[in-house]
Amino acid sequence: MRVVFMGSSPAASVTLKNLLRSPPLEVVGVVTQPDRPAGRRRLLTPCSCKAFAAEQGVKPIITPERVNVPGVLDQIESLRPEVIVVVAFGQMLGTRLLEMPPYGCVNGHFSLLPKYRGAAPVQAAIASGAAVSGVTVMKMDKGMDTGDILLQAEEPIYCDDTGESYMERLAILGAVAMVKALRMLERGELKSRPQDHTQATYAPKIKKEQGLIDWQKPAAVIERKIRAYHPWPGTYTFLPEEAVKNQSTGRLKVLTAEIDRCCSLKGLDTKPGMICASSTDGVAVATGNGCLKLTVVQPDGGRRMDGRAFLNGHCLKVGDCLGGLIL
Repeated sequence: MRVVFMGSSPAASVTLKNLLRSPPLEVVGVVTQPDRPAGRRRLLTPCSCKAFAAEQGVKPIITPERVNVPGVLDQIESLRPEVIVVVAFGQMLGTRLLEMPPYGCVNGHFSLLPKYRGAAPVQAAIASGAAVSGVTVMKMDKGMDTGDILLQAEEPIYCDDTGESYMERLAILGAVAMVKALRMLERGELKSRPQDHTQATYAPKIKKEQGLIDWQKPAAVIERKIRAYHPWPGTYTFLPEEAVKNQSTGRLKVLTAEIDRCCSLKGLDTKPGMICASSTDGVAVATGNGCLKLTVVQPDGGRRMDGRAFLNGHCLKVGDCLGGLIL
């Protein structure tokens, strides 16, 4: 089966690697995002898929700004793909692409569709408190993750999973599921089934500002968000104005936290965001329901440190409040 692969993320690279190792599948071309500026020097840098494909000697590597323009479509069609595999590509496919290969366009999506359609299914699953999610291999159509399901595989979400750790496991699971689905598809052993659209939920692309912690939420909700948004976009709060050093913005990244079940707010005059206790391994902050212990933080322009060390190095004390935006 002649395969054209479309993808750009590290997780997509895992699927590409598995395809290259799985004869009789033949990767005849890779389509990925153009090089983008990266790092402090803003040098043009290839995405992980392009870098890996080049390392493996895959040709051609096509890097269009827009994949649906006639010249790019002609180039892809000249590769005579029997199937187009899409994993975290970042562009919608038009009708000509969808209808081009005999076996269609097949997408690897990191959720159990119709749950968590959209760009951020992994973060959404962890943040929602789901006990399990997984991967879906589906036949693509014109909608956003609305195509018929070909194959699914489940993966539990553990209580210490972050967006990064869970994505790493799903990337491997998805790569295996994709190769299995393509082999079954070629042998005529795979029957698709439509999604139940009434059960659909959505996980839209996350913006950096959504990492701001709302201390009025329950501690359990905030703790899940901190894990879900690691490493990107990350979660943060703001220091009270009197604790801001030099020309800092006052932004404080919260890298890890845990629910503090030993900290009781009963009888205390607290409000969400208030520092209510400190210990050798962190600083407890009151939330809308319960306390959250900040175990690893990183102040704006500073290094990462445990919560207690941060508290000792700043003008903060029990009773001070986090969360106020410093302009």
